Amino acid sequence: METQPDSVLYLDICVDENNPRSSVIALLEKLRPHWTPAQVKLKFFTEGITNQLMGCYVDISMDDVILVRVYGKKTDLFVDRGNELKSFMVLHAHNCGPQLYCTFQNGICYEYLKGTVLNEGLVRQPAIYRLIAVEMARIHSIQPENNSPANPILWTKVSEFLNLHKTTVNDSSARNCPRFLTEVPSIDILTSETEMLKKHLSQINSPAVLCHNDLLCKNIIYNEDNGLVKFIDYEYAGYNYQAYDIGNHFNEFAGVCDVDYSLYPGQELQNEWLATYLESYKKCNGMDPTVTDLEVQRLYVQVCKFSLVSHFSWGLWALLQARYSTIDFDFLRYAVARFNYYFKKKSEFLAMQLL
Repeated sequence: METQPDSVLYLDICVDENNPRSSVIALLEKLRPHWTPAQVKLKFFTEGITNQLMGCYVDISMDDVILVRVYGKKTDLFVDRGNELKSFMVLHAHNCGPQLYCTFQNGICYEYLKGTVLNEGLVRQPAIYRLIAVEMARIHSIQPENNSPANPILWTKVSEFLNLHKTTVNDSSARNCPRFLTEVPSIDILTSETEMLKKHLSQINSPAVLCHNDLLCKNIIYNEDNGLVKFIDYEYAGYNYQAYDIGNHFNEFAGVCDVDYSLYPGQELQNEWLATYLESYKKCNGMDPTVTDLEVQRLYVQVCKFSLVSHFSWGLWALLQARYSTIDFDFLRYAVARFNYYFKKKSEFLAMQLL
């Protein structure tokens, strides 16, 4: 794990996720000393499945809200918190993300962005998904600091997840879970699939860009008044393959709590999304914004192929969460859904030819 940037305020406070109020008040005494503790209200957000998130405010109009995120149990095993902080700062500096106020022993405090959290219906609306495509293109166009190399983190992350899974697969909780034994692919299968995907996808020339890497619906805020969307939560942000970030987002059309792959976007929607993205990406990079059908089709094939490793990566992630997380969510069911769809689409997507 990388160290915390010196410019980020650190408060030596630990928030008890089961009884957070007193420690949250201690944070707010530093961040909002003019607030009266007795008037502070806490609003708990339940959408997240990695961490506990609460909003803190005193004014009923919620003009000033501080978000307090308490890291999920054992998430430090597979989340680089130093990298997350750097992503926060870079995206905020480019007007693409909220302000980071501070870190504390087991979490962070940051700015609340007003707007509507997207769902599986809103993300399909053309006026909104075009905004998402434009915003993703903006983020993908942010250049590395000091001309440092943009090395994709994909295979490092997949290897981390797979190795962590190998160390936990034989513990008693796994051995005593029939669903784990009957529904989850074996270690040998997971290992061989990883090697196959890496070999196949390494032949695809998708550029390395700054990616969100976890763009599910709940990580997108739509401000109708401003006609903008913003992406939140940067735990997995970093330089990665362009087609991975897009393919991962398309996979998230199916939802999280009740995964429904009938909601996966069809080719017509994807083509419209990709055409908007390419036009914006070219503009951001000082290129002629004209987009050809061939360019759209080529990116479509790349995205389909990289969507496979997205399923695979989050399937492994969910197996780890099933082992460690205290959040009330059926992670094992989610893992099985991701692996099942991966194997369903594998042959079709691998057979696609780049034009």
